[in-house]
Amino acid sequence: MRYNVDKEQLEFKKGGAIMGHKQKLMLLGGVAVVAAVCQWGFGHPGGAQLINTVAGGVIALSMLVEMIKKLRTGDYGVDLLAVTAIVATLAVGEYWAAMVILLMLIGGDTLEDYANAKAHSELKTLLDNSPRTGHVKVDGQLVDRPVEALTVGQEVVVRPGELVPVDGTVLEGESTVNESSLTGESKPLDKEVGDQLLSGSVNGDATLTMRVERTAQDSQYQQLVELIKQADQTPADFVRLADRYALPFTLVSYLIAGIAWWVAQDPVRFAQVLVVASPCPLILAAPVAFVSGMSRASHAGIVVKTGAVIEKLATAKTAAFDKTGTLTKGNLAVSQVVPAAGQKASELLQLVASAEQTSGHVLAQSIVTKAKEAGLQLVEPTAMSEVTAKGIVATIAGREVKVGKLAFVTTDPAVQEVATTAVYVAVDGQYWGRIELADQLRPEAATTLQRLQVAGVAHLMMVTGDRQAIAERIASEVGITEVYGDLLPKDKVAHLNDLPQDHRPSIMVGDGVNDAPVLKVADVGIAMGAHGSTAASESADVVILTDNLQKVAEAVSIAEDTLKIAKQAVWIGIAVCTGLMLICSTGWVPTIVGALLQEVVDTVCILWGLKAKRAGILVE
Repeated sequence: MRYNVDKEQLEFKKGGAIMGHKQKLMLLGGVAVVAAVCQWGFGHPGGAQLINTVAGGVIALSMLVEMIKKLRTGDYGVDLLAVTAIVATLAVGEYWAAMVILLMLIGGDTLEDYANAKAHSELKTLLDNSPRTGHVKVDGQLVDRPVEALTVGQEVVVRPGELVPVDGTVLEGESTVNESSLTGESKPLDKEVGDQLLSGSVNGDATLTMRVERTAQDSQYQQLVELIKQADQTPADFVRLADRYALPFTLVSYLIAGIAWWVAQDPVRFAQVLVVASPCPLILAAPVAFVSGMSRASHAGIVVKTGAVIEKLATAKTAAFDKTGTLTKGNLAVSQVVPAAGQKASELLQLVASAEQTSGHVLAQSIVTKAKEAGLQLVEPTAMSEVTAKGIVATIAGREVKVGKLAFVTTDPAVQEVATTAVYVAVDGQYWGRIELADQLRPEAATTLQRLQVAGVAHLMMVTGDRQAIAERIASEVGITEVYGDLLPKDKVAHLNDLPQDHRPSIMVGDGVNDAPVLKVADVGIAMGAHGSTAASESADVVILTDNLQKVAEAVSIAEDTLKIAKQAVWIGIAVCTGLMLICSTGWVPTIVGALLQEVVDTVCILWGLKAKRAGILVE
């Protein structure tokens, strides 16, 4: 049974695997009913045998074809033993035993696919948020064109709040542009004539006219989409729990069945052994435990998309983190008020907040929030004008207050610009000081990383598009020593791909559009979905629904509990099956009784696997 179902199989709109397995189960159930009526209703066991044999033969043939494809790739899974058991029971006329095995196999597939598809159902696609149209200048008029129709050299107008449709260069206007979803840079960037614009970034509060430099298919946003597609087509190698036990269990089963046949000189004995050896523990035990663990995680606000993710999380060796919106809150807040000599910090903050209270700029709102938290009374400006990409001039209680860039506020050479994000202030032409802003570290970040290390995730690293100096400052506060800044999305992908084998499986935690490709490449991609992008959530294997980084550590803890229970269930099933095989090798147990005993083993494995749903104590 394959519980890491392909994405295409999970698409409801395309009629994926869940519908296929469900239909197979219903059809097989119908065939069993017809065969039962034929044998016990009309007294025609021959007809029942024909019906069951044809149905079982068709399904066994389809499984055989798929099994051969897997064997060619070196994947020795549990299908071989299942096909052999079906063929053996049909060959010796034990057609009802074959039907029991088939119903169990298809039923397990349906259960697993349903759980996986349910985890996907609430997530959207990356392309839903991609730029769709551009306002093209044609003979002095603006005409809306699809982004695919935009050509190099055309002039395109980007209005306030709109997505930049393609990569280009500013021809007219000045504005602030938010590129955080693409680069990880939390600070809005000032753009003026000659500056570059990236598709997928968000324009600020002024109109820009740009010249198209790259078509849609060559632009930054489309490159992200292509990176995700490439990552999706080259999944990382991973040996699943069931398949690790499959080959030795299959060999032992064949050995016992072969010896029983040779001793008894009766092929029925071979079938009797294989009926109880059909790989029910391997097919059902681990998937049921994983589905239970997925259910437990969902109650904690953690969406785990497939059972295979549970195994990777539980054995992860490396965790990589984006900075902005992941280790930090993703929004700039006032970190320090630095008044000039002779001025008061509270009065400086009050004047700036009063001047900025009607501005829609992201930095202005952070300053106003800080002033209100400090209990300062804001004064309504009697006049206010905004100079785009430079600052504002306001009249507060008869005084002229200038707030903005250093060159806009003062020309005094004694005042030096600082490296951090800051707004500078002058009152009545005199420099009064500055207000510094910084992205705020999540309070739970350091604790989360400590919990991960205790859980065995020893290798921690940061991969971010933000500046190296800022990344190192944040990393030092949470205890990360391996830091990579100034990265493009493809650079993040390269760092995860270059991890040595002893540092895998790997976890990547991020939230922005720029994180989507690396979330796909990591063995386990975890998206902070509460405020993160849809692209990240769709690309990730795990989505954290609440704005709490500790859920990453909790997801690993749940996965470890679940894997432990899954292994216990598998070993219990293998031990019981081995005992039954030895008993059945004596010929004391009829084939149909052996098939029914196998269902007892199934029940034990399922009940043990269900323990994963309520194991441990959830962290609220």
